[in-house]
Amino acid sequence: MTGAIGTRLSLSVWALTRATLLLCVFKVFTVPGPDVTSDVSAIYHGWYEVLRSGTYPVDDVTWQYPPVAALAVLSPALLPFLDYPSAFYVLALLCDALVFGLLLRARRRPGRSGAGAWVWVAGVPLLGPTSYARYDLMVTAVAVAALLAGVRRPRVLGVLAAFGALLKVWPALLLVGTARGRTSRSAWSAAATTAATLAVLCAAALPGAFAFLSFQRDRGTEIESLGALVFHVARQFGWEGGVELRYGSMEFVGPYVPLVSTLALGLSVLAFGWLLVWRLRARTFTVRTPADAAFTAVLLFTTTSRVISPQYLLWLVGLAAVCLVFRDSRMVLPACLVLVATGVTLLEFPLGFAHVVAGDAVGVGLLLVRNGLLVAATLAAGLRLWQETVPARAGNGPRADSAEGPERGNRQPSRAAR
Repeated sequence: MTGAIGTRLSLSVWALTRATLLLCVFKVFTVPGPDVTSDVSAIYHGWYEVLRSGTYPVDDVTWQYPPVAALAVLSPALLPFLDYPSAFYVLALLCDALVFGLLLRARRRPGRSGAGAWVWVAGVPLLGPTSYARYDLMVTAVAVAALLAGVRRPRVLGVLAAFGALLKVWPALLLVGTARGRTSRSAWSAAATTAATLAVLCAAALPGAFAFLSFQRDRGTEIESLGALVFHVARQFGWEGGVELRYGSMEFVGPYVPLVSTLALGLSVLAFGWLLVWRLRARTFTVRTPADAAFTAVLLFTTTSRVISPQYLLWLVGLAAVCLVFRDSRMVLPACLVLVATGVTLLEFPLGFAHVVAGDAVGVGLLLVRNGLLVAATLAAGLRLWQETVPARAGNGPRADSAEGPERGNRQPSRAAR
């Protein structure tokens, strides 16, 4: 298949699948299960009105987002000729198209592949209408743009990573894989400056910019998370707890829930520790390392989180797509596992969410498969990142290709690092 034919085919599939998504969110087609668009029409729209009144939603515990998230919520005002939900869906489509365009453009450089664009084409519709009914698509667009720009412009990576982090925190992990030396200094200093500037501006613009921190702290174990499987199984043996709507999601309440939530936080701390050890020991930084490291890091923190909302899969699809832009990427298996997990997530939410809430065999089975796939993807990505970047023999000194500049990172790793 030639490049031109492949591009036309991917464009056709993208257009067909995105038209289907729009028909779903505009309710021309009805998807079984909970109404995924209610977050936009009710919650986001409500926050929009509060923000327009001159304050962050400090009295709403479901507002659990960093201050720049206000821009995403307010963005439908850019299309005043449409009602709020319609404008939001159109903007989601535009962000989707932006990511697709960036991935298509990236494939033109030597050593690149069209596989990344295909991951995006397939991954977004696999999640169903949830993709267009959450602002996570906008955040993912920022992250994809940051990683692709960072190949040559580490300062742009830093600026966009900081902007994304103040949209939804996780894009801060885009910086974990920057090459040592001048590249890291440029990216991290640009990120710190941007984050500090934006934080001050947000705090000065509206009161309550950082109220979300206390709401996040009080979250429990959400029923779709890895830790929740403990209680799904325990329910079959007479566990006395139950499920309640808390902080905007369905969470377990009852005996031992605080303990499992604490253990989940402990796993996240261990994940951070592994990333720190990897960063200290890594010596071979190639042009694809930032994307591979970001993908691995977000997998680690998503899988160990107390909350795994369906839209989190969009983050992983976007990062997997950037990884597979590089022709010699070693993240093919983790990316495929994420795509399958995304499709299973659609079966779990919204299609089978009643089974998940009830904790019956169907619901628990779907969660076991989806979360098992995420665990497998996390382990596979971590192993490949370690093998690619950490010398096989202890005590090896820093490699020349890890020192300065993004273009130096384009060299292949040594035989010992493979």
